[in-house]
Amino acid sequence: MEIQSYKTHSANAQEVQRKWYVIDAEQAIVGRLASRVATILRGKHKPIFTPHVDTGDYVIIVNADKVRFTGNKEDAKLYYSYSGYPGGLKSRTARAVRAKKPEHLLRHAVKGMLPKGVLGRQMLTKLKVYASADHPHGAQNPEELPC
Repeated sequence: MEIQSYKTHSANAQEVQRKWYVIDAEQAIVGRLASRVATILRGKHKPIFTPHVDTGDYVIIVNADKVRFTGNKEDAKLYYSYSGYPGGLKSRTARAVRAKKPEHLLRHAVKGMLPKGVLGRQMLTKLKVYASADHPHGAQNPEELPC
């Protein structure tokens, strides 16, 4: 009886083939969309996924101002920013953040689902979020992904 030997394949940066995806976030739930996007940015949807290598693809999110929250999170969920000075902690509700900077809602949610450290920051640079339906990445021929 012959014993088969399988080798575990570890991807490296040179062999990663990156694709571009566009997602329409209209009426999508923030957390569910963010977890799907984080999976694509990390590369966990690919068979060559390696935890310590960025094997993910680029993601363009359009209509970020039309995402929705479940329950009363629109008014109850708080986003904090700290200036570094005493008394410099500011908090805004999700409704206020949407009015001022709607892209921040999705970017913040996805950032929390990526690895912390250098690799996670590198993965976050592949995320492009736009409040309207227009984006400047038409030359990359992004393929449409349903939410």
